[in-house]
Amino acid sequence: MIKVCFFAKLREQFECDELSLEANNITQVKDVITQLVTLHPSWQSELKQSKCLVAVNHAMAKADTAVNSGDEVAFFPPVTGG
Repeated sequence: MIKVCFFAKLREQFECDELSLEANNITQVKDVITQLVTLHPSWQSELKQSKCLVAVNHAMAKADTAVNSGDEVAFFPPVTGG
């Protein structure tokens, strides 16, 4: 299983703070995104077209970052300060 977490605006838009995905056929972050969009098509614009940030096990990640069973993948919007 892969634990998927959503933070800030994404958590509010998706009305979901976390969920679990079967690790079958998931080897990279882009596979996690594809699986999420398959399960929740309305999330596509935020996950595929936005500039949301991704972390795997608390380390910043890119679409081709490896993901394994037991990992945590977190999505959050870009952070700005002031």
